[in-house]
Amino acid sequence: MSSVLKQLAPAIVVACSLAAPEGYAGEDAIVTPLLTQPLPEYPGKEVLMITVDYPPGAVDPVHTHDAHAFVYVLEGSIVMGVKGGKEVTLMPGQTFYEGPHDVHTVGRNASQTQPAKFVVMLVKKENAPVLTVAE
Repeated sequence: MSSVLKQLAPAIVVACSLAAPEGYAGEDAIVTPLLTQPLPEYPGKEVLMITVDYPPGAVDPVHTHDAHAFVYVLEGSIVMGVKGGKEVTLMPGQTFYEGPHDVHTVGRNASQTQPAKFVVMLVKKENAPVLTVAE
């Protein structure tokens, strides 16, 4: 198992286990690491690129990334939002930004019947967790 996947696995398991509302019988999001690249010009920083596949009805828990997160929707539609901001529904080709101090309050598949897929590029501290579930 790659070091990135080892780093992602605990956060993904926690996030997915907390993501579903009571009575929800849907599937968890599938996170696939694509690239981890140190940024030598910015000591201590790295880029992590992942894809996220949301099955129909998938919902994320409230969380933070402590990173600059850039989202690009590939398929389907997703709903995103941060604390103090408006919820937005994004379609293929649309983007979303989440800053390192934002609390990601809304992240879900907009559809109960169709999957969605998006790419996330995170600029974060080296070896820092991908996400922290908010308490």
